[in-house]
Amino acid sequence: MSLLVVGLSHRSAPVSVLERAALHVDAQVKLLQDTVAAEPATEAAMLATCNRIELYADVDKFHAGVAELSTLLAQHSGVGLDELTPYLYVHYEDRAVHHLFSVACGLDSMVVGEGQILGQIKDSLARAQELHTAGRLLNDLFQQALRVGKRAHSETGIDRAGQSLVTFGLEQLASGTAVQDWALGKKALVIGAGSMSSLAAATLARAGVAEIVVANRTAERAERLAEILNDSGDADVVARAVPMDSVPDELTRADVVVSCTGATGLVLTAEAVAAGRGLDTQPGADGVPSRFGSGAAQAARLPADHGTEENCPLDLAPVPSTAGFSVLGEAAVAGMAASELEQHAAWVDNAPRPQGAVALVDPLAEADAIAALAATAAVIGRVPERRKPEPVAEIPRPAPSLFLLDLAMPRDIDAAVHRLVGVRLVDIESLAEASADAPMAADVDQVRRIVADEVAAFGAALRAAHITPTVVALRTMAADVVAGEIARLDGRLPGLDDKQRGEITQTVRRVVDKLLHAPTVRVKQLAAEPGGAGYADALRTLFDLDPETVAAVSRAEDSTTDEEGRGSA
Repeated sequence: MSLLVVGLSHRSAPVSVLERAALHVDAQVKLLQDTVAAEPATEAAMLATCNRIELYADVDKFHAGVAELSTLLAQHSGVGLDELTPYLYVHYEDRAVHHLFSVACGLDSMVVGEGQILGQIKDSLARAQELHTAGRLLNDLFQQALRVGKRAHSETGIDRAGQSLVTFGLEQLASGTAVQDWALGKKALVIGAGSMSSLAAATLARAGVAEIVVANRTAERAERLAEILNDSGDADVVARAVPMDSVPDELTRADVVVSCTGATGLVLTAEAVAAGRGLDTQPGADGVPSRFGSGAAQAARLPADHGTEENCPLDLAPVPSTAGFSVLGEAAVAGMAASELEQHAAWVDNAPRPQGAVALVDPLAEADAIAALAATAAVIGRVPERRKPEPVAEIPRPAPSLFLLDLAMPRDIDAAVHRLVGVRLVDIESLAEASADAPMAADVDQVRRIVADEVAAFGAALRAAHITPTVVALRTMAADVVAGEIARLDGRLPGLDDKQRGEITQTVRRVVDKLLHAPTVRVKQLAAEPGGAGYADALRTLFDLDPETVAAVSRAEDSTTDEEGRGSA
């Protein structure tokens, strides 16, 4: 059997795909059960976080395993296999071990070095053990990953390379201000009472917020978290629990909202946030009125004596007090086809000019610019989308009065709230963008060396363990041979007393043990090296060992390891 992992993460897939592929707890349970029920897999475990979905399995066939695990991920996530496949990655054998160890150390996290992943790996193992989908291989793998992650954090300064996703998100909300200064005295609303929400609440408490309100669908969990915060001596904060239906009321008081639930739909819509804060739900992008708006809002911003223009190919609002001209700059025509631009240039040249109109823009100069744009578009097919627009008077955006941090996958908070005036939203997608260029600490190299050493040691131990049942079966066979020969000797020499019989028995056993010692020790050493898997087969063939005896030893060891694993997880 061989270790295989199939998954997708923030490194391989856009947040929009991760969001759609996210699995709630019940779906994860069903996926694990279906995986071990499938033919190629005998064990399965799943690591599902806000920025990764990975399925680990012990399979007997690589290609069949990849196909089966990919299909199961698509079926249970609801994302079509054709759409999901381009974002999937596959790791096998030592590469799969290396991947999980790197994840456990925080090297593959969105925020490099964060330690919260260790708790998520522990939870994944506990779930697989509870469902009896984790056998000896995955028990050993996940427990060793936890040890490697703890070693990396204790022996290196990897913690300095990053922080938890919560801390990073709060730093993004603070926009360059120290989190302690930014958070001091604020009122916070935490939606959800799971591990991420609990970490967010504790972080906010240490940062100096004055009040934390916890809302959760299960009232007992919200009350428990509020109780822990109130009893904590680390911070002077008042915490209380409220039901989920109180969230709209709490929005009117909150300065900071952190949401991380397992909901499959939106917890906070843009309309709910706007209603809670008394905001307009229809501002332009970034809360600034659109320069090229349309309809009643645009007409309201034009001079009273300004009329509409007919037959403009681009259907844009005209320049105030200038008839026959509707283009304010290159930004207005970016992406337009060459033919449309040429039509507009002709329309500008031929448009009537009202008497006494004050021309704010030189039509001939702009017509030349449009003609030049049309020529460019004729070469590349369309006008490039990125171009420098005409300078416009900036309308300053008010400083945020409500800060939203969405750590859920799929998202809890409607992305449209970022358009609301006075609201700042940070979510998984914006965190991914912000962390893409984050500097990495020098300790990362040391962690990578630790991972490489641990992968080599785990592989050697795994290969050595693979031959252990064969060695045990060989020694069992030898012991049976000794017992049979001693019984035959008793029949030939019935006059032997107990002392004589004991001495003969010990002598024969010592001879057998000495003959087997060197070969079995050496075969374990050879089997631990890369490519040593064939030694077990050679040993079985040379000594004509019964395959069922070897399998029985393996099953007994797996059962013992499974019980030990459940006790230590």
